[in-house]
Amino acid sequence: MTGPATKPFELARLRLGIDVGGTNTDAVLMEGARVVGAVKRGTSNDIAQGVIEAVSALLAETKINPSQVARVMIGTTQFVNAFLQRRNLAITAALRISLPKSDGVPPMVCWPDDLIEKTGHHTFMTGGGAFYSGKDYRSFDEEAVAQAAHQLRDEGVQSLAISSVFAPIRPDLEERAEAIVASIAPDIAVTKSADLGGIGLVDRENAAIINASLVPFARGVVASMQGALASMGFGIKPLYSQNDGTLISGERVQAYPILTCAAGPTNSIRGAGFLTGAQDAIVLDIGGTTTDIGFLSKGFPRETSSANFIGGVRTNFRMPDVLSIAMGGGSRVTGEIGSLAIGPESVGLHLATQALVFGGSTTTATDVAVASGMVRLGDPSLVRSLRADTVQSAIQLMREKVEIAIDQMRSSAKPVDVILVGGGSILIGDELRGAARLLRPEHAGVANAVGAAIAQVSGRIDKLYDYEKGGREDALDRAKKDAIAKAVSAGAVEETVEIIDIEELPMTHMQTSAVQVRVNAVGELG
Repeated sequence: MTGPATKPFELARLRLGIDVGGTNTDAVLMEGARVVGAVKRGTSNDIAQGVIEAVSALLAETKINPSQVARVMIGTTQFVNAFLQRRNLAITAALRISLPKSDGVPPMVCWPDDLIEKTGHHTFMTGGGAFYSGKDYRSFDEEAVAQAAHQLRDEGVQSLAISSVFAPIRPDLEERAEAIVASIAPDIAVTKSADLGGIGLVDRENAAIINASLVPFARGVVASMQGALASMGFGIKPLYSQNDGTLISGERVQAYPILTCAAGPTNSIRGAGFLTGAQDAIVLDIGGTTTDIGFLSKGFPRETSSANFIGGVRTNFRMPDVLSIAMGGGSRVTGEIGSLAIGPESVGLHLATQALVFGGSTTTATDVAVASGMVRLGDPSLVRSLRADTVQSAIQLMREKVEIAIDQMRSSAKPVDVILVGGGSILIGDELRGAARLLRPEHAGVANAVGAAIAQVSGRIDKLYDYEKGGREDALDRAKKDAIAKAVSAGAVEETVEIIDIEELPMTHMQTSAVQVRVNAVGELG
């Protein structure tokens, strides 16, 4: 197993990485490539209190003063969990600027009924729009937008998502609508679709509506976390992990919480790569309830190339390509040989009280691992009653579940390195079919917090370019420069910025030479 090279310890360069998950809050202190200390604590209902407990324990363990910490990075799944669980969602409206075109599929038409009930079904379509070339096909209807704004204010709507056709090319239409709404209903939080998704209208609009529904909650969570750190003596504002494994400010999270919805698995993938030194590998992040399988490519999570669903809503939002299976350390083991099942039910955060090895009465995957002798945890004498053949069958079943998932994630039949991280990594033995090497890095249990601590800053461009006007090379050069400029404006040191990904998608469904170009630039935080 390989690992990162260590550097001399310098207090002034300490980074604090925090990952707030649904079950645990992990915290690590790092200097360069060295993990100075790490702790894991249960996530509390009061998120800020859970952060305080984890960070306080870490500072006590390492004898580090908050004033010595140069940067604080936080990864959290709180926002996507809220959307998935239909809680803390704002009363949200959607305003589409497109008429007389693009009215065949109205906003929110395919949303789950329970989501519509939680967010309200306030939708408006007004006149205006542009072709992919940027030329108007109908002038902007200011009066209709103003009427919608008055109605939104009177009906108590909290958040608004504004979308328009080809908004990434003509963002000014959404900006004009935002200005009108702000002048009439300044308390309504506005999300513009051009700031989030790609070219496709409905999927981009969906991402904007999801984001808008989470903005009020995000404002409270970010303020709570920043207040918790300030109360402990940290004089710096934390930065937050986003879906591609890079960092954004707390202010941006408050405006665009959807940018963090995949921060958990992304941080685990990045942390796994960093702890092992691997650039290309499959990462198994095994938690208490689920196992997330991702692909590490050139040191970053591979992104999905297809549309993805968040809480039953289709979006074209960039997300890591992650496969989740219902198996973790807290998964319930039920049935006998021939009908044995691992999960999907799990004791989750109650593992420490409900599992057999901890004096509970529920047989879990962790109990099976202890009974097999793969790991020593809790009181092994409490699982002696488990039948040996049942234990071995359960171990085999867990291994097969993981091997099937690995096959689904591989891009070829060639064996690939597999990195095991997460507290539930104890469930897997020393061999997996399809794995060239099985890597278990030190600090694997807090790989997600390590991923947050090492995160960089990115700049991303996703635009349509007409290759007939100026040529392909000129278009790509402009896209690269724009991506680098975005990374620098986000806080990256210009000398460290490099282009890590370029993607060209010809618009074959259109009679045009337009090509959708995506460029991602990444650099070190200054």
